[in-house]
Amino acid sequence: MNKIATGVFALILTGNLAAVSSAGAQTSSPPIKGMASTVGLYVYPKSGQSASKQLTDESQCYSNAKTQTGYDPNATTTAAAPKKDDQKSGDKSVAQGAARGAVISGATGGDPAAGARRGAILGGIKAKRKEKQDDQQADKQADAAKTTTQQPLDNFKRSLSACLDARGYSVK
Repeated sequence: MNKIATGVFALILTGNLAAVSSAGAQTSSPPIKGMASTVGLYVYPKSGQSASKQLTDESQCYSNAKTQTGYDPNATTTAAAPKKDDQKSGDKSVAQGAARGAVISGATGGDPAAGARRGAILGGIKAKRKEKQDDQQADKQADAAKTTTQQPLDNFKRSLSACLDARGYSVK
């Protein structure tokens, strides 16, 4: 009876191992990365559409959305803002302030070195104020550009979502 129990136990153990290995082989397929994912939309088939059908539908709806909105997300690019050399601009203002301070102080009978120091300080303050104004202006322009580019993208996403929804997909 001991041999029979061991044999049954071995059979059960082998059967469990086979079931575990076959369950591991039946993993779900990875999600489809189609045209909609390029604009940040997640698309799931509601009616059991195949992966190739989903890719075809996404491609057709993507083209349809481009036609309807006149916007192509793949064609838009953002130009990098030109870099300015803040250090040279600040140094220039400090040097100009020092020169002005020395000239004014020397012309009025004061110490040109002390006038240069005061002028350099005032020039540095002027440079910082100018830099702050330039930064604020750049921020305003960036915000305006973001607003004007976001609206067409939102319209494109709505059009793409409506098309895919009509074809039986859940779009988020």
